[in-house]
Order: sequence, then C-alpha cells, then structure tokens
Amino acid sequence: MAQILAPSTQWQMRITKTSPNASPITSNMWSSLLLKQNRKVAPSSSAKFRVLAIKSENGTINRLESLLNLDVTPYTDKIIAEYIWIGGTGIDVRSKSRTIARPVEHPSELPKWNYDGSSTGQAPGEDSEVILYPQAIFKDPFRGGNNILVICDNYTPAGEPIPTNKRHRAAEIFSNPKVQAEIPWYGIEQEYTLLQTNVKWPLGWPVGGYPGPQGPYYCSAGADKSFGRDISDAHYKACLYAGINISGTNGEVMPGQWEYQVGPSVGIEAGDHIWASRYLLERITEQAGVVLSLDPKPIEGDWNGAGCHTNYSTKSMREEGGFEVIKKAILNLSLRHQVHISAYGEGNERRLTGKHETASINTFSWGVANRGCSIRVGRDTEKNGKGYLEDRRPASNMDPYVVTALLAETTLLWEPTLEAEALAAQKIALKV
Repeated sequence: MAQILAPSTQWQMRITKTSPNASPITSNMWSSLLLKQNRKVAPSSSAKFRVLAIKSENGTINRLESLLNLDVTPYTDKIIAEYIWIGGTGIDVRSKSRTIARPVEHPSELPKWNYDGSSTGQAPGEDSEVILYPQAIFKDPFRGGNNILVICDNYTPAGEPIPTNKRHRAAEIFSNPKVQAEIPWYGIEQEYTLLQTNVKWPLGWPVGGYPGPQGPYYCSAGADKSFGRDISDAHYKACLYAGINISGTNGEVMPGQWEYQVGPSVGIEAGDHIWASRYLLERITEQAGVVLSLDPKPIEGDWNGAGCHTNYSTKSMREEGGFEVIKKAILNLSLRHQVHISAYGEGNERRLTGKHETASINTFSWGVANRGCSIRVGRDTEKNGKGYLEDRRPASNMDPYVVTALLAETTLLWEPTLEAEALAAQKIALKV
C-alpha cells in the first residue's frame, strides 16, 4: 500500500521574461506551451514552475502575469472557492468559481450552489437547476493564499441525489457501523495517457507512426524514452500542496503513459482525493497544451492499457490471521465478479483481455504476486499472514466512489448463500 506523505512547499505558475536570445514563440504556439522546472531557484527557496512564453509587444502577457500572481490577502478577507463536480458522462470534471466572505476550514461553512444541469447532461432544459453540496476542501495550488478547491456532489432542488451522484451512495456504505468498525484503507493507482493536441496521438510518438516496442519506457529516463515528466512532476507537487494524499508517481509501460498513487485513504476520502487529483491533472495538462486521456485502451495493438488498480484492506486483514480474512473477501469478490466488472469503467473489455498484465474480463482469478490475475496478493502479505489485496480489474476511467464502496459492500456487508460459497471455494481452489 502507499504511504501517507505530508503536503510540501507551495508551487505556482510563472511566465518568464524573454531573453534576447530566446526563440520566438508565436501566438499559434501558445496552446502548446510546456511546463518547465525553474532550475535557477536556490535550494532553500520554495519549488516553482514557469511557463515559457515570449514578451508580447504591448506587454499583455506581463500584465496578465502580474494579475495572476497578485496576492490579495493583505487587502481583503475574501477568498475564491472553486466548486468542482462530476458531469453527465460520469468522468468529466466541471467547475466554477465564487467569492466567499472569509477563509473556511470545513465544507459545512460553505454555501450550497447551483448550476445549469441541462448543459452538463444532468437535467432537462425545462427544469435544469442542479444543487451543489460542498463535501471536501483542498488548498488551491493555482491561486495560492487562502483560496480553495471544493469537491461537491449533486442534488435536485428537493434534496434527492441525481443519478450521476455516486458519492451519495458511497457515503451511505461508508457510514454503516460494520464498515466503520473495519476502517477500510485504499491505495489507488491512477494510470493516464498524455496525448498531443489536435492529433490525439500519445505524447512523444511520431504523428501517424509508432515508437519502438514496449520495454525501455517503464520508469525510464531519457529524451527518447520518457515523455511528459514535467507534467507528472508538476502534478505531484500540486497534489502535495493541495493536501491530496499522493504517495508516488512513475512512468508507465506504454510511452506517453504515467501513473500516480493516492493513499492509504480511509473510506469516502479515497474518492474525494482521486477526483481532486484528476481535476488538478486536467488543469495542468490544459496549461501545458496536452490532452489528458483516461481511456482504458488508448492505443489498440500490442500496447498496455490504462488501469486504476485499487489496493484494499480492512482492520481485520491488517491484524494477525488477516490472510484468512483476505481469502474470504476474495471468495465474495469471485461471486460478484460481474457486478464489479459492470461498474469498473467504460471500455474495460478492450483492456481486460488476458494479455498485457491483465486477467480476462470473463474469468475471475487470484494469485500471489501474479499481475495476470483479477486479484493479486503481495508476497509480503503471504509471508506475514496479513496485509491487503489488489483489485486489478478497475479501468483508468472508473469512478473511485463506486469502486471503493463496492469493495467495502461486497467484503463487509454482502453475505453469499452457503451453496454458492462452497461452489466458489471449489472453483477458486482449482484455478489457484
């Protein structure tokens, strides 16, 4: 499982002045600016990033820089709250800003708000108002100061959760006394692919062509093997600044593909942190002029897909004798395989083929240290007789509220019939 890390120093976007020898960047290239680390900053100073741009003739860029970096704290107690919610596709993140009279420490201090649900595919035009309920707060790495990002879920004016509000059901499951007593931990591995704008082809790949076969790219270094490191690093620091429990990052097997890990997180917090981290990644790739893809199989053929492996443990699994509890949980998961698969992301059938470190979507399996299984158990868990399991089935575009709540429900609340349990135990024993 991932380790909890403390928030690091603040970072901010900066637009540098052009030196006399700088290469000109035309206005047409503005949308493809890339983040570069400012290596001139002294080691003792806070980490900063800059966007390389040329100074325009009328100084518009410089004036914009001054306003973007303007610290309003000495002049007002007001802050900017960016309300973030999940749109009608179930994977798109939307947001808008509002002024709050003073800094806040808890979502309950924030007002509810509304938006036009007919423009997000979540309400009809004749009754389009959807209400946002603030649920979690993170520091805003883009605006800095006391400004915040607010994760919200969505309700009708009558107070009923709308169909795309998956957080509401997850909160119900995590508030169940049986679930709370087990203190469920999650460590989520979010994979994603960076695409070149306009052509929608992976970053670093020749347009209309392919790089060399997979092998040299995983956790690699070098201009011919690693593509998008600055975006990954910028996102890493932004998450730490925001208070997201990010625990690591690495380049993935397919070139142009990356992964970061969030956790351990307890209960509903896991979903809040993943959605906040996705929002930050969307904003950073937006500024870099790169397209973010969470498609589980962005490139067909002999290339790895993108998953969102979910590591999971309960209090009983982490204590002595926990391996037997893990085996019982795996048995329950085997009996509800199709229920989980149907909720684990769109297009997952293109990824779960039994190849490229995946199990077949149609067959449930588990094993120790086997990345070709539906559920993997680590060597340390087997050795220590306690620990966690890794569900390798979720796709990169899964809803973390759905996946985390379903794991808790299946392993802690759902009880199979004795006949089904006995039959499943026989099948699992044969496969393993």
